[in-house]
Amino acid sequence: MEQVLYHPEHGYYSSGACAIGRKGDYFTNVSVGPLFGQLMVAQFAEIWEELGKINDFVIVEQGAHDGQFARDILQSLQERAPEFFEASRYRIIEPFPILREQQSQALEPFRNKVEWRSSFEPFTGIHFSNELLDAMPVRLIRCNTEKLVDLQGDKILFIERPRSSMAFNQAALDWVDNVAANLQRGYAITIDYGRLGNEFQGNVQVRARHRHVDSPFEEIGHADITMQVDWTSIARRAEANGLRIAGFTDQHHFLTGIISTWPDILQGPSSNLTALSRRVLAGADRKAKRALQTLLHPEMLGRTFQVLALAKNVDASASPLSGFKFAREARSALGL
Repeated sequence: MEQVLYHPEHGYYSSGACAIGRKGDYFTNVSVGPLFGQLMVAQFAEIWEELGKINDFVIVEQGAHDGQFARDILQSLQERAPEFFEASRYRIIEPFPILREQQSQALEPFRNKVEWRSSFEPFTGIHFSNELLDAMPVRLIRCNTEKLVDLQGDKILFIERPRSSMAFNQAALDWVDNVAANLQRGYAITIDYGRLGNEFQGNVQVRARHRHVDSPFEEIGHADITMQVDWTSIARRAEANGLRIAGFTDQHHFLTGIISTWPDILQGPSSNLTALSRRVLAGADRKAKRALQTLLHPEMLGRTFQVLALAKNVDASASPLSGFKFAREARSALGL
């Protein structure tokens, strides 16, 4: 999985082969349009205010792909929150040159605001990721055996061996360690698709051109390979590293919480959404309404994705972030 996705020359992500959106391999929040970034700006601004409107506030994004989300964030900040815009920097963690170049072109209007790093550095502010953890390499374990990849002649196939004690999602747990070590004060917010505890099923998904591929050995380097995030193990690792679980909910409730706090973000009603969602949709223009329906609808992205927030050195007695105002108590929801 690491080689197929991240090999410097041939990897699906690292080579620039990854295609996201309606004409690509899969669809995600950023594909909907700028509304997702505008909603996240409202949540980011609330965090900036909670931290005392500090200068040198850093927004760190990891898994930035072609830079579209960063562009949406910075445009919205510049237009809607100029004071926050002036006080902030945008840092992209990106080790792959071809993606840096794509991001640099997309972010040319904000070249004085954006910096690139190959790995984590200390920061105060927000670490944000969208569909990052599901693409981190995993081990395939069932009961007491583990599947490994072997090459016999010109054929790639699975072989089995007794499982070892290493965690199946060690790369994701290492990521938690890095976030905890480098976040000086602020929040990490990660959005992804996953399961909890007994619900978790460790099966990889392979996608190309919006269809599921039967085997990870098909279309190597031209298909995405992901696995559901085991949220419970991520949360446990976070707490072991001194991070506080500041919120956990599905995307539907997260974005609804943001919109109900800042209804002026929208400039549309739907019989297919909850009563609360219908209220916040009222008045939206048609394009924003369609985008919001895609982001919120339980049968689209609203329940597909979950949102986890981790905090460090912020007041635990303060009100929850607006994105979690309709969420269950986070530790209980995570089975901790």
